[in-house]
Amino acid sequence: MKILIVEDESKTGKYLQQGLTESGFVTNLAKNGIDGLFYASTESYDLIILDVMLPDISGWDILGKLRNKGIETPVIFLTARDKVEDRVRGLELGADDYLVKPFSFSELLARIRIILKRGNNSKDVNILTIADLDLDLLRRRVQRAGNNIALTAKEFVLLELFMRHQGEVLSRALIASEVWDMNFDSDTNVIDVSIRRLRNKIDAPYETKLLQTIRGMGYVLETQERI
Repeated sequence: MKILIVEDESKTGKYLQQGLTESGFVTNLAKNGIDGLFYASTESYDLIILDVMLPDISGWDILGKLRNKGIETPVIFLTARDKVEDRVRGLELGADDYLVKPFSFSELLARIRIILKRGNNSKDVNILTIADLDLDLLRRRVQRAGNNIALTAKEFVLLELFMRHQGEVLSRALIASEVWDMNFDSDTNVIDVSIRRLRNKIDAPYETKLLQTIRGMGYVLETQERI
């Protein structure tokens, strides 16, 4: 799942991004309100963590503009503004939750999962499936043919990306951007190594191979082997 963080305090933004990435989420960090509004308006996110006091455009205004555009992405306000009227204003604007700084990351994570569970309350949405491979987004669990498969946080995000784009050839550049939030460097083999490790876990013990390499193009997850 993909989360947008809009936070101008560098230390807090990096802390949130690292913690959420380690928890298995794909994250983008916007360091000002203008960039945050642009990302939220042009890309698809499962949730937005939004500061109120931003230097250029306030979190209030960002949320108002998003809702006026019909963008209903869940929003958690994360802010130092702790007055009751601020909480009321945020919720009336259409926020799904409001958390005051300083905050506990474990509490934030719990609130994120509650909101995502509320928004994705059907089994069809919560569990991605291809052939006999299941990825449970809420329980962070992967099974193939009924067998549990232990993945690292990064491997889970990588597999989720492939399962959300079944049958699509994903380039290394796209994978680098979505999973590692970086530009692709042809001199690094981090993507190939990670995919090899993932393939060893989800494919090697089974007759049907799902994760395929398309030479010169990238990788694809599908049930039919390409020639």
